[in-house]
Amino acid sequence: MKFWKYHGTGNDFVIVDGINESVRIDPEKVTRGCKRRFGIGADGFLYLLPGMKGADVSMRIINSDGSEAEMCGNGIRCLAKYVSDFGIVKKDEFTVNTLAGNKRIVVEKGSDGKVSSVSVGLGAASLEVAAVPMTYNAGPRFVNQSIKFGDTEIKGTAISMGNPHFVTFTNLSGEAVKSLGPVIGSDPRFPQKVNVGFATVTNKGIDLRVYERGAGWTMACGTGAGAAAVAACLNGLVPYDAPIDVNLLGGTLKITVAKDLSSVTMKGPAVLVFDGFWRE
Repeated sequence: MKFWKYHGTGNDFVIVDGINESVRIDPEKVTRGCKRRFGIGADGFLYLLPGMKGADVSMRIINSDGSEAEMCGNGIRCLAKYVSDFGIVKKDEFTVNTLAGNKRIVVEKGSDGKVSSVSVGLGAASLEVAAVPMTYNAGPRFVNQSIKFGDTEIKGTAISMGNPHFVTFTNLSGEAVKSLGPVIGSDPRFPQKVNVGFATVTNKGIDLRVYERGAGWTMACGTGAGAAAVAACLNGLVPYDAPIDVNLLGGTLKITVAKDLSSVTMKGPAVLVFDGFWRE
């Protein structure tokens, strides 16, 4: 199988081209391929497919555990770079269909003609607990409210970015963050599980660690960065309608949140690491 390995701020993916060759989405194969040292090594596979619902191309995302994600902010930047650099899409503004809807892409190119950064319209942020989804008797929205996980009580905000997120700005020790990530991520009050963001606002933006649904701790999470910026705006910690630096272990993403939450825009890099043939 021909593949291309990319990363977006350290969140790494294997791209499989289903436009130029016939492919079959195989979650078990993805799980094997994502294993570091034993496979290619990645946080997930991105299947590039022909465009659907008016989009130029489509993307399906299979996590390292074999589950499917509706949307991936870092992954879609990697896919955008691939289709642009290899001439599959020959324009700088285009759309990618995902399970979370069509996403608008704008690529910027360097002097070598290759994509250097990608802006993604992540769409609207939804605060309705039914959209996340979250089952908790605390009203139609869960914004900066207290909730207990085991013996630990924290404040957090539940947000849908087309996929589920829970963001907390509670000051926690590193050990507490490490233990709470998987606990919150699989809490039954999130029936579809949830991506968990542990955020801190500094004079350099938002520092963020994310425990991702289906992948565990990752170097970066694009939709997680969007959710953290939305939560920070809702809590008056950063301004609306201005680019905010979200600093992750793998690098920095710029997030802009519209005041009415009708749009969240992400801008960041994508890098081709290597390509090859996987002989299973």
